[in-house]
Amino acid sequence: MIDNSSIIYLHGLESTSQSGKARQFAQLFPGMLTPDFTGSFEERMEQLHPILGDQKEWTIIGSSYGGLMGAVFTCRHPEQVRKLVLLAPALMLTEFTSEHFAPIDVPTVLVHGMQDDIVPPYAVKEIAQVMFMNLEYIPVEDGHRLHKAFEELDWKSILP
Repeated sequence: MIDNSSIIYLHGLESTSQSGKARQFAQLFPGMLTPDFTGSFEERMEQLHPILGDQKEWTIIGSSYGGLMGAVFTCRHPEQVRKLVLLAPALMLTEFTSEHFAPIDVPTVLVHGMQDDIVPPYAVKEIAQVMFMNLEYIPVEDGHRLHKAFEELDWKSILP
């Protein structure tokens, strides 16, 4: 059983901690962190670092741009992350592709809608397969927001 206070949800670029997914995750895992992030990518990463600090055993859930943030943090600090859950992550952006990360062995789950018209599923899958050596890929019949998939997936079995 994981401690919900070591689970953090990172929202997307134009989203907040009050988004539908953030609220749904917070209901499933009471006590988890759902902070707000604003500004550029680096400003958001600067906001994330004090929250995560040096603590280990984080479960990071990142959606879209938040998935990009979670992936970058995990690649920079794999020793701090117990599990990474990526929801339609924007891994194809230069903030990820321009850094020279070594592949990591952190358990990673990638959930991506095959009808995503914002973040290209196949491009992201190719990047993830190279970077995350312990990857579980879950393609779903859904769009970028993953509304349908959120209801259908068993998050309590995905996160532990």
